[in-house]
Amino acid sequence: MPRKMPPSGIGLTAALVTALTLALSGCSMETTAPGSARAEAASDAKGTFGPVDCRKAKCIALTFDAGPGEDTPRLLDILKEKKVHATFFLLGKHHVLKYPDVVRRIEDEGHEVANHTWTHKVLTDQEPDAIRAELEKTQNAIAKITGKKPRLMRPPQGRTDDTVSGISKDLGLSQVLWSATAKDYSTNDSALIEKRILDQAGKDGVILLHDIYKGTVPAVPGIIDALQKDGYTFVTVPELMAPAEPQPGTVYRP
Repeated sequence: MPRKMPPSGIGLTAALVTALTLALSGCSMETTAPGSARAEAASDAKGTFGPVDCRKAKCIALTFDAGPGEDTPRLLDILKEKKVHATFFLLGKHHVLKYPDVVRRIEDEGHEVANHTWTHKVLTDQEPDAIRAELEKTQNAIAKITGKKPRLMRPPQGRTDDTVSGISKDLGLSQVLWSATAKDYSTNDSALIEKRILDQAGKDGVILLHDIYKGTVPAVPGIIDALQKDGYTFVTVPELMAPAEPQPGTVYRP
């Protein structure tokens, strides 16, 4: 049953709104916050920790959609300089295939390589075979470059449903939504992009940016510096939920 997920939200209020919306629509799908998954992890959970234990530290995940693009190498330079690891949700047809060396570099430098479909089609508008193809083609293209298939995916526009979740589970993919977005597709104003993210940032949050837009990469150093000054540690999405591990088919939303 196609339902548009809310574009962004913060903390408990956003989670409650999402749950209520899905309940009223008749959809059975629920979302799980990374922090909740972490708190409910079994004693023998084997999720990999990042630079800190997010059960104790103030963590936030920086994620980038729809690349790689021509500005991604500069972004990787910034992240390397700042000693920050991010999660990259990559597009297949016109990005992964065009920039295989950048995909390899993302993997080699310790970032999380994830799936953002083959052609950015809204998955809830597609038939099951088309949904599977959008995800599976990107899985295979990334695996051909890095040697392994992603374990995370982000549905375009955040739109997902039970069919998408079922196919994601079959392919070993967890779905990751977000809590902070700059809507950087609508502006090249780096100062505005930075302000929007800082205004929405919160503990255990997931930041959504796009490394394909001109104003975004220049905004990243200021975002990192300001949040680190405020006590945040940047981690990948799996590190945010450690010691829990991402569960295929589950929709994670802060």
